[in-house]
Amino acid sequence: MDSETFDLHTGDRPVVADVTERCARFCAGRGDGLLHVFVPHATAGVAVLELGAGSDEDLLTSFDWLLPADDRWRHAHGSSGHGRSHVLPAFVAPSMTVPVLAGRLTLGTWQSVAVVDLNVDNPDRTVRLSFLPG
Repeated sequence: MDSETFDLHTGDRPVVADVTERCARFCAGRGDGLLHVFVPHATAGVAVLELGAGSDEDLLTSFDWLLPADDRWRHAHGSSGHGRSHVLPAFVAPSMTVPVLAGRLTLGTWQSVAVVDLNVDNPDRTVRLSFLPG
């Protein structure tokens, strides 16, 4: 298995960050196998969804409704609503696997790989890409 990490700056606001191109470059020329994407953080997740047509903003709005950024959370250190970030991985898992054929991700036409991060207290993330040959 080959594996590498890269740093991702997510900033100081909730974000859905597209990492598809980075994943595609990592898999290029590797043949058939599986790409595993993992964020080793307690407050971020990885998702496959359509980006750039409003779905990313809709996802963030959905989390604002479902997981409000206020003081209701028992996990209460950091900024107001920080506890919601620790609940996020129950909804958006911190890892995912994508099949790779002939060195190309087998995503659907409108699918992208994204890191979902609601945590405004941690502007920098690490993403681990691992390739398991088939």
